[in-house]
Amino acid sequence: MGRITLENVQKKFGDVEVIPPLNLTIEDGEFVVFVGPSGCGKSTLLRLIAGLEDVTGGEIRIDGKPATDLPPAKRGLAMVFQSYALYPHMSVRKNIAFPMKMAGMDQAEQDRRIAKAATALNLTDYLDRRPGQLSGGQRQRVAIGRAIVREPAAFLFDEPLSNLDAALRVGMRMEISELHKSLETTMIYVTHDQVEAMTMADKIVVLRAGHIEQVGSPLELYKAPRNVFVAGFIGSPKMNLLAGAHADRHDCATMGIRPEHLDVVDGGGTFSGRVGIAEHLGSDTFFHVHVDGISEPMTVRAGGEIGLTHGDTIHLEPQADKIHRFDAQGLRIA
Repeated sequence: MGRITLENVQKKFGDVEVIPPLNLTIEDGEFVVFVGPSGCGKSTLLRLIAGLEDVTGGEIRIDGKPATDLPPAKRGLAMVFQSYALYPHMSVRKNIAFPMKMAGMDQAEQDRRIAKAATALNLTDYLDRRPGQLSGGQRQRVAIGRAIVREPAAFLFDEPLSNLDAALRVGMRMEISELHKSLETTMIYVTHDQVEAMTMADKIVVLRAGHIEQVGSPLELYKAPRNVFVAGFIGSPKMNLLAGAHADRHDCATMGIRPEHLDVVDGGGTFSGRVGIAEHLGSDTFFHVHVDGISEPMTVRAGGEIGLTHGDTIHLEPQADKIHRFDAQGLRIA
């Protein structure tokens, strides 16, 4: 079981409030991602759950039991950090076994858990190697294996892929997602990368300055962002947000339209402009279009076969049913 409940949890460092009182429930078996810009409080919130930081106020419950005052070792959680924190002089086997050895577990049970974790993480052939003989992705898997053998109520991941290159990040995202499906254990994952959040999460928690801006599935946040902040943060490339005359025509203070919901037309579109940078990615092309009266270039996602280049004129028509409207306070207009 791994249901985690936060009730009016608050954190201050001196007089600075970094987490205003918030409420959140993470259901047993969910993959929940905390996402937001740097300094939004996501790692602090994870450390509060782990017990690595003391709460200033409120209550943390794990499976219905008070955990606010429990030390980290008594919470039944396992944390995987951004740094691998492996012992370089120990083999992979000994690194994975370390928490079990410290807990005084008998050798037969240690061997069983090591074999199970190594199989799940494709590390069986590397158990007698040392961390220095492994790739970055393999080292991260060892760190995850060390958490798996504890058989925790929940796994806590603090930006575990940030030290990996782009190709390894994609591969490790898939491996962690597959691991979640096989273990069926609660996972809380912190990242500033909204692509990781969208591709991995059952539920996303969007944070800004310690406040929860929105909680929902990836598609809920994509289709119906609650406010301008979430609209601009979720989605890649990010949503085009327009104010002024274009928004006025749609009876709102801010109009939002995603790059993939702008159609390139032959002429007479709502927006006409000049192509700036054109990013040709094969199947897709991202055009950054300079439109008179709009301060920032608009981004449009088009098919890779469109042959427009820098300086060409382009005409764009938004898909009417995909326009997002926000009021003067930045809140979504239903």
